[in-house]
Amino acid sequence: MSNMELVIRNSSLHNQSEVFTSVFNSSCRFNEEFKYILLPVSYSLVFVIGFILNASALWMFIKMRPWNPSTVYMFHLALSDFLYVLSLPTLIYYYANRSHWPFGLAACKIIRFLFYANLYCSILFLTCISVHRYLGICHPIKVLTMVKPRHAHLVCGSVWCVVTVCLVPNLIFVTTSRRDNDTLCHDTTHQDAFEQYVDYSSVVMVLLFGIPFIVILVCYCLMARTLCQPRRGLSSSQQATGSRRKSIKLIIVVLVVFAVSFVPFHITRTLYYTSRVLKLNCKFLNIVNFTYKITRPLASVNSCIDPILYFLAGDHYRSKLMYVLTRRRNRKYNQSQQNSNLGLVCKNSTPKASE
Repeated sequence: MSNMELVIRNSSLHNQSEVFTSVFNSSCRFNEEFKYILLPVSYSLVFVIGFILNASALWMFIKMRPWNPSTVYMFHLALSDFLYVLSLPTLIYYYANRSHWPFGLAACKIIRFLFYANLYCSILFLTCISVHRYLGICHPIKVLTMVKPRHAHLVCGSVWCVVTVCLVPNLIFVTTSRRDNDTLCHDTTHQDAFEQYVDYSSVVMVLLFGIPFIVILVCYCLMARTLCQPRRGLSSSQQATGSRRKSIKLIIVVLVVFAVSFVPFHITRTLYYTSRVLKLNCKFLNIVNFTYKITRPLASVNSCIDPILYFLAGDHYRSKLMYVLTRRRNRKYNQSQQNSNLGLVCKNSTPKASE
């Protein structure tokens, strides 16, 4: 009898919350009870908040036509986040049901694909926004004369195509398996192909996370140098223009998104994959697995943070949103005034009718 068969047979004698995995001919027990509380709760919060914020953002962007290039990038970023949060109810059910996937292999592949598609589309769209803002600050003449909305649409279409092509192998790797009476939906692949999956995910991480992150840091360093240089002939109040303030807010929000969502996830995932490939001891592997599972919901939080970017740094987004809210408030106020005036008319007409 093989080691894998022994592990599977012995696993039925233990609590279902303890997962046994064969890591290169050595069994290691993962106590993952925490994820059956953490993941459903965190994904539920991301779904509710992300759905409301991104649906509102998409509606606002549609109302803001004609678009400038910055608005085009933000619209596609909101669309990516919205498509991802629509997939979260299935993951909420999966983890609340203690890792039982009843939706089939195709749905498992699509859900895992949407997670990574949103992750890397968000990174690339944030890179596009950052590069565009860098050009607007450091080379404003070129932006006004050369960069048009149609160019931004072409760039966004290229981002969708590049991410889709890079993630096609992920659709092949992702699979389901049986554990006792449960069906597991793996976010990696089966054990025999795990090393190949690690090689593939490392290449994707360098191309779609490492290089864009370096580009963003370079753009922000150059922007910061330009913004810190005083302009000749301008007073301090003129120095603090709206474009400069929005650029500073953009830098802060994007760095927060990377610090909270993208960087911790990629670091812990790399440690987890490396630990399994190097056959490290089970205690260390459990610690790395715990930290990796914690950062997975953090990678989804960007769907809730991105709308803050639209409000703080989006061109005309905040003014349009405030206009819609104040108009609705004024409409409610006018309706209440009309109702009160109608009540006064009714009161005044009652004595006349009695006479």
